[in-house]
Parts: sequence; structure tokens; C-alpha cells
Amino acid sequence: MLLKIWRTRLVWLYYLRNYAYIKIKKVQYESYPTISGKLFLFGTGSLQIGRGVRMNSGTRANPIGGDNKLIINVLPGATVQIGNMVGMSNCTLVCHESVRIDDNVKIGGGVKIYDTDFHSLLAEHRKNPETDKPLTGPITIGKNAFIGGHSIILKGVSIGANSIIGAGSLVTKDIPPNEIWGGNPARLIKKTS
Repeated sequence: MLLKIWRTRLVWLYYLRNYAYIKIKKVQYESYPTISGKLFLFGTGSLQIGRGVRMNSGTRANPIGGDNKLIINVLPGATVQIGNMVGMSNCTLVCHESVRIDDNVKIGGGVKIYDTDFHSLLAEHRKNPETDKPLTGPITIGKNAFIGGHSIILKGVSIGANSIIGAGSLVTKDIPPNEIWGGNPARLIKKTS
């Protein structure tokens, strides 16, 4: 009985914390997302969330990728757009430019989405913070795509509608619609239809 009361209080505490976080960060949403666990939002960029979005963060919400939390970091001037009916579990999304996730996309546990290299690729530039400028590129994940757990999506990638990325894949180039890709680096496995 005490455990049930404690869990109920914890759920309400997370709800209030997440609600305050979303208000403070000025997140735009069509309908308030369903969030299980603690959501972590960083940066002052634009975050837009569609209707019916489900976000899981932590081991109680989804044991897959449970060593992670749901973290969204949107730098100033950057934009993240999350479409309707998107599901995300324990993933990390870092946006320096633009990330668009279309409707009905499912993102598995432990997925990393980075639209940046974080640092310059030139050793000389990395020595000085003023010249250490990363390359960035917008990411688009098309409607009805599924990203398998522990995959990594890198800058400048477009994943076509209805495509599937196998678990643990490293996506470094565009993926056409209606295809299944997997591996490191990801390569075509077969068409979906």
C-alpha cells in the first residue's frame, strides 16, 4: 500500500516537473505529450510537438535503452519539429540546426540523433574555441519510419517514409522510402514491399 502511494506521488511529481520544464522552455505543442519519467530539455532553440506524442524516459518507462533518459538539446537558432503520434523512448536528440520528425515515427530505446559533428574535423581548429566550429546538417525522418534501438542518426541524413532502421545501426547517408537498412555503416537490406 505504501509503495503504491509512493509511486503515485512520484508520477505526479514527474508530471509537474515535466509540465514546468515544457512551460519554462516555451515548447510549442498541439496537445500536451504523454511523458513517462523525467524529460530533460536543454537549450533555447525552438521545440514544436504535434498531437498524441508519447515520450518515455528512464527504466520504468521502457527497459530498452533504460540506461538512458530522454534528452532533447536544441541550441539557440535551431529547430526541432516532432509530428503527430510520434513515439520516443530513452533517446538523445541534439540539434544545432534542424531536426524534423514526421508523423507516426517510432524511435526505439537508446537512439542518438545528432545534426552536428560537435567539433571541427581539423585538429588545428580544435585547439582554439574560436575556430572549433562543427559541421551541421539538417535531419529529416519521414512518416511512418521506425528507428530500431541503439541506432545513431548523423548530420545531414534524410530517412524516407515507411523505412526501417535495424537496431544498432549507424546512419550516415540518406535512406530512400520503403526500405530496410541496418549495420555499421547502415546499408540496404531489402525493400519493405
